Amino acid sequence: MPLSLYPPPIRYHDSLEQVEPDEEATVEQLIETLTGINQTTLEHSGHATRSVHAKSHALLTGELTIPDDLPRELAQGIFARPGKHAVVLRMSTVPGDILDDSVSTPRGMALKILGVEGERLPGSEGATTQDFVLVNGPSFRVPNAKKFLAGLKLTAATTDRAEGAKKALSAVLRGTERVIEAFGAKSPTLVALGGQPETNPLGDTYYSQVPLRFGDYVVKVSVAPRSPNLTQLTDATLNVNGKPNGLRDAMVEHFAAQGGEWDLRVQFCTDPDTMPIEDASATWPEEKSPYIDVARLYVPPQPAWNETRRVAIDDGLAFSPWHGTTDHRPLGSVMRARRLAYKVMAKFRAHHNKVDIQEPKTLADIPL
Repeated sequence: MPLSLYPPPIRYHDSLEQVEPDEEATVEQLIETLTGINQTTLEHSGHATRSVHAKSHALLTGELTIPDDLPRELAQGIFARPGKHAVVLRMSTVPGDILDDSVSTPRGMALKILGVEGERLPGSEGATTQDFVLVNGPSFRVPNAKKFLAGLKLTAATTDRAEGAKKALSAVLRGTERVIEAFGAKSPTLVALGGQPETNPLGDTYYSQVPLRFGDYVVKVSVAPRSPNLTQLTDATLNVNGKPNGLRDAMVEHFAAQGGEWDLRVQFCTDPDTMPIEDASATWPEEKSPYIDVARLYVPPQPAWNETRRVAIDDGLAFSPWHGTTDHRPLGSVMRARRLAYKVMAKFRAHHNKVDIQEPKTLADIPL
């Protein structure tokens, strides 16, 4: 889609962010609440998992191709250099406890791109990775870190409790969400609480939901299915009732026989009023700024999940939007809160699982 058909992208500058005076206290409470979730699940299972996106369904490796003919506006940051990069991909669901898949919650996709160049973000010095952390909805459920903390406290109070009740509630919420969608709408709150439609995650489109710097500009990032074997799974029903790991089973079956291709895309901020930096709950209108392809992700057939991969990727790696270059600096209240929170949570897992979490230089550094 030619950029000339749309308003010009807003250029990045520091004043786009507006830090709240009590933001540091909010982050401290977030860390306390996330640590509580970690401690609860550790006591239950004897193993330290992520406080969000605890359950993985596919742990994959692939290749990202950056073309050599990107126009100047798209050839930004790590995308300014054409070539191929190894990628680690983790697909998950949002809660911090390991639930039966019939508790249907939003899905996540985390990418770790290896071998990138550029000035590093604070705390990421010495690494050569760029992470993108994505969820299958275009916007975050709440506008800022303070609202996120309020919701997280409710999540913490129900972690590892009453899974049967969660299953029943999820079934009710899915039915309510179907009614809402029939009228052309969608409720991020219902989806987050357990109303995620029971579809195949390989057909979903994933979004950063919150903005980040894109060299001279500001964007949101998305990964969308491209190959026909993935696009045909978009909205395809996947019945996981009676299958506690039904999502994982579907991905293992898929990648045992075939791979898949996705487009990595960006959506430029072109209007600060309708595309705010500090309101993560705002969906940026695609009629004002469509998503545009900047790279191609290919994942070949492979074992999608096994114990070796769980140890190497679930336990041995951490994904954070703050693992990367200054050209892709995360922006906004939610992203700023993630900087320290993700770091503390990774240290918790490393300590209790007795592992050394490192940033890989190549795929050979990951014992798959």
